[in-house]
Amino acid sequence: MRLSFRPGTSLALFLTCWMVFSLHFATNTVREIYPALSLGDHLSFDVSEYAGMHSDIFTMPGKGSFINNNPGASIMGAIPYVVFRPAIDFAVNRVQEGRKQAPKASAEYKSIYPMARDFYQEARKRGLDIKFGLAAGVMQIFLMAPLSALSVVLMFMVLRSLTNNRNLAVFCALLYAFATPVFYRTGQLNHNLLLAHFAFFSFVLLWRPWKRSSNTDSLGYAGSPRYFLAGLLAGWTVVLDYSGLVVLLALAMYAVVKRFQLPAASRSSSDLPRFGAGVILTLLVLPAYQWACFGSPFYPAQHYMPATVLSPHGYQGIDWPNLRLLWDTAFSYRFGLFTSAPLLLLSLLPLGWTKRSRVIGSLEALFVLALVLGFFVFCSMNQFGFMQFNSGVRHVVPVVPFLFLFVPGVLGRMAPWTAAMFGVLTTYWSWCLAMYRDVELGRGIVESIISVTTEGPRLPWAETLEGMGYLNSQAVVIVLFLIVGLAVWGIWGTLKRPERLIASVGSARSQNS
Repeated sequence: MRLSFRPGTSLALFLTCWMVFSLHFATNTVREIYPALSLGDHLSFDVSEYAGMHSDIFTMPGKGSFINNNPGASIMGAIPYVVFRPAIDFAVNRVQEGRKQAPKASAEYKSIYPMARDFYQEARKRGLDIKFGLAAGVMQIFLMAPLSALSVVLMFMVLRSLTNNRNLAVFCALLYAFATPVFYRTGQLNHNLLLAHFAFFSFVLLWRPWKRSSNTDSLGYAGSPRYFLAGLLAGWTVVLDYSGLVVLLALAMYAVVKRFQLPAASRSSSDLPRFGAGVILTLLVLPAYQWACFGSPFYPAQHYMPATVLSPHGYQGIDWPNLRLLWDTAFSYRFGLFTSAPLLLLSLLPLGWTKRSRVIGSLEALFVLALVLGFFVFCSMNQFGFMQFNSGVRHVVPVVPFLFLFVPGVLGRMAPWTAAMFGVLTTYWSWCLAMYRDVELGRGIVESIISVTTEGPRLPWAETLEGMGYLNSQAVVIVLFLIVGLAVWGIWGTLKRPERLIASVGSARSQNS
């Protein structure tokens, strides 16, 4: 079976997801934004001009200030920022000129969190509040949103090939987009979700599920570049975060086994060296970064950061597996994976793992099992996982696309109305979390469902503007929901016409032959 590429459905999925993801942009100024700004402004990872604005920024005398994490997400975030920097600078300058003319304008930010109020006042005093908001928006709309939309399209293509059921593949692809933490984490620049995307892209390149019976395709001939591309993507997961080592190890083992399962005509002695070359090429970015910033290529940023409450545990917070953290990573009412996305509970059902029900092969099932178990164990070793109580599901997000591969098999065995109702309910659950975002107070994740259900829909960026005093009505939010809804309706009605045309041409050809 060759890959069935349907431009209408794929393009409709991409544009739908891009628009909905972008609409739910969150203004959080996460630590990865600071190096992205410094790269775009000064071609430097030194964030000294932002020192004191984030707890994850630390200063090394004589060297500068840096964030205590890997640079992959910041490097990627700098790309759209550079493109839109002239527009951002223009907007910032105009606002600053206006404030000079009205120096008594309020600088209050309405929030129940004192640290959020203090951050806004400090950012405004430095003239950075507008820059932070616009830069975060550009990185979300032109990096996170399109990459997440691309991952949804790829999930659709994979499931379409595996199930030979287009409707089920579309349904499941939309659930992957909006009923999993992909929706929540796409709201802001996030290295954990980027790691998930790169891991999934690499896995699919090695797997090629659409090539189960044919011996050739565009990336399937002996000596093709797919192993090299898969290696580049796998190596970048480590540049994004050191938890990518778990992903890289699993992908490397899978690449070796999968390669020897291929027909002789589809493999080459250079396949694995190509994969290794791709990995090494991207991995070199990390020691180069560490050498340039800290003076040694061998020690991570966490080695130099000041001690915290959790860093004395093991090596900078990486300790033996903690059973309580293991449980919380899965089922905490604030940041558990399965409490954040009840849809993924289907992947735990024995039914989904039986050979009759699952849509993936035995080797792929073993790969997913090894990756998921390895990642959960790693997360239970990272004691900083306990700090997710105020940020929601994060560290374990890279396993989401892989666990999801067991969901379609279970949904496909349900009655259609049962599957549809379960999909609607879990999507609403995830949507509420993506809108509300706050899991720190009250009943954690459940608080988002209660709040949105009783008070109505909201958008994270609109809440920020309201707190800053720029927006006083929810009418704008309702109007935007209507506009995006109509746009999505139009897209699915218009962009599927090429698909119908291709189908009609194919039918005509078969009749003529």
